[in-house]
Amino acid sequence: MKLIEVARFVGGALLAHRLRSVLSGLGVAIGVASVVLLTSLGEGTREYIVSQFTQFGTNLIAVNPGKIETTGMPSVFGGTTHALEIDDAEALRRIRGVDKVVPLAMGQARVEARGRGRSVYVYGVNHEADECWQFPVGQGMFIPPMDPRRQAAVTVLGPKVAREIFREESALGQRVRIGGRSFMVIGVMEPKGQLLGFDLDDSAYIPVGSAMSLFNLHELQEIDITTTNSEVIPRVMEDMKTVLMERHRGEEDFTITSQDQMLETFGKILNIVTMAVTAIGGISLFVGAMGILTIMWISVHERTAEIGLLRSLGLTRRGVARLFVTESALLALGGGAAGVGAGLGIGLMLKTAVPGFPLAVHPGAIVAAIAMSLLVGIASGYLPARRAASLDPVEALRAE
Repeated sequence: MKLIEVARFVGGALLAHRLRSVLSGLGVAIGVASVVLLTSLGEGTREYIVSQFTQFGTNLIAVNPGKIETTGMPSVFGGTTHALEIDDAEALRRIRGVDKVVPLAMGQARVEARGRGRSVYVYGVNHEADECWQFPVGQGMFIPPMDPRRQAAVTVLGPKVAREIFREESALGQRVRIGGRSFMVIGVMEPKGQLLGFDLDDSAYIPVGSAMSLFNLHELQEIDITTTNSEVIPRVMEDMKTVLMERHRGEEDFTITSQDQMLETFGKILNIVTMAVTAIGGISLFVGAMGILTIMWISVHERTAEIGLLRSLGLTRRGVARLFVTESALLALGGGAAGVGAGLGIGLMLKTAVPGFPLAVHPGAIVAAIAMSLLVGIASGYLPARRAASLDPVEALRAE
């Protein structure tokens, strides 16, 4: 049979049982829609995390106390043989290729003034934090350059806490109490939004020496470093390791992580999650395949006489098998196309209803979904097609 004749024959068979054809393709449509939505959610989450981290620049390196690979936890939770100190940060500053160095000590404290206040994260940093993290100051100035071991009663507020405490009045030059101590507001940051659930606008920044005294800390929780360019990052990380091991009695009791490594770790986690949820969506696809197989098996039984007539007119066994495989493939392909449309439609509604919802459709996922539905259709129609092709034409005609 010519291709146009096969298409006409298969189309007539599908239209003759419209409801059955629609129900057969429905299972595939649900499966494909699930796969499209879940993969889009995974891709959207990946893009969201990348955008969140890259807002700090691309040359960021973090040093945390404790060897995560061996002890499982940084020292914030479990202790280390040698604490990270301000002197460690100053030693790292001398490495060739290092641009900015920010020692970090943080805690949570109440910021209050004029009878209003709220509990926020307080970051103890130095004068380079705003440039290192790419956090521009909206009003006033950031923490001035000073010896990081020195205490100073100055603070820079996040825009949210400044607005809630001082309302429409300017916060610059005002006094606030942080953890019971008096600080003068010398700046207000520009809005930055959230990072993985942390509201960066609802915070306060004070000199690192003041933070260590305020929270009774004897070590830093982190040292952040930026490099002059991304090409020197591998060498700088090796030099950082050498310098810190010399200062820590030859022990690697710290963890150095570049931004690329952070993103790679998140990428691995997301890949596993995406594979798991996609496999769940694949269950619907499998159910749809079983539905098509069942319907096609019944169809062979109902059309036995028709098959006998085709065989008597000279259609070969392979030709009969091709008809039924084509019919099954078209059923699945139609269901797959409907599933892609449904998945894209639901995704669009979600993004419209919830702005910022992490959903991004990857063109490759759509192509894969269509190819998967076609493969399901061919696989589902294989056994019924073999059964149809194996019928004896004389016995099939007698079935009439």
